[in-house]
Amino acid sequence: MSHQTTLILFKPDAMAKQLAGILLAKFQQEGFSVRGLKMMRLSDEILAEHYSHIADKPFFPSVRGFMQETPVIALALEGDDAIARVRELLGPTDSTQAAPGTIRGDYGFKDGDAKMRNVCHASDSPEAAAAELTRFFSQGELF
Repeated sequence: MSHQTTLILFKPDAMAKQLAGILLAKFQQEGFSVRGLKMMRLSDEILAEHYSHIADKPFFPSVRGFMQETPVIALALEGDDAIARVRELLGPTDSTQAAPGTIRGDYGFKDGDAKMRNVCHASDSPEAAAAELTRFFSQGELF
């Protein structure tokens, strides 16, 4: 087992449904430690960087618009095998495919926007986690 820190974003759908406390409690109940937590509005620049793999796609403006509907919460969590364990707790990206008992299965959108309105973003690899943590947290904001 490797000790890891990963990034989670509570997306605008989670914020609109007032799920922040419930989601944070679920992660803490699984034994993760909070290393950083902040609410922020996402700029065009940070979204273009974060979604650079789709920034040139015709649907990117709708992704950007969704991610700017409300402030989001950026959360840095630490624990053994945190990246894989967080993603397992969340369930598949498509909320309609997520099993009950997973975060996306219980709280995700259940129609056409199920891949985007899926409550949380989570890093998918150690490399992505390192880049994303640096993107969303400044030096001195992780403890």
